[in-house]
Amino acid sequence: MNSFSRLPLAAAIMLAVVATPARAQSQLPLGVTQELIDKGNGIFHKDGLCYACHGADAKGMVGPNLTDDVWIHSKGGYDEIVAQVMKGVSKEESKSGVVMPPKGGSSISDDDVKAVSAYVWSLSHPQ
Repeated sequence: MNSFSRLPLAAAIMLAVVATPARAQSQLPLGVTQELIDKGNGIFHKDGLCYACHGADAKGMVGPNLTDDVWIHSKGGYDEIVAQVMKGVSKEESKSGVVMPPKGGSSISDDDVKAVSAYVWSLSHPQ
């Protein structure tokens, strides 16, 4: 086998190596970017008030741990997290006995909820 016959294989390997960052980026849910996750991190730790119940490290205090793969009220998908934060968790729905008001009791915007949800999603779905 001469070196020219190996060229397609070498090209395929190079393409796979070059394409790896794009594949990692495509693992994010539709509409979620690293910039949105970063924005959500800031909101989580400030105006969103999320840290007050979930802790600064999001590992839980009054509210549940958001960094593991255990989800109490959903399967942990991005759209499910958005819906849960928007709606909150009523006393009747709560499986842990902890109530969460819509938007965690904060006055953040719907776009901020999407950002916080992207951040929360990223905590349990490391890239």
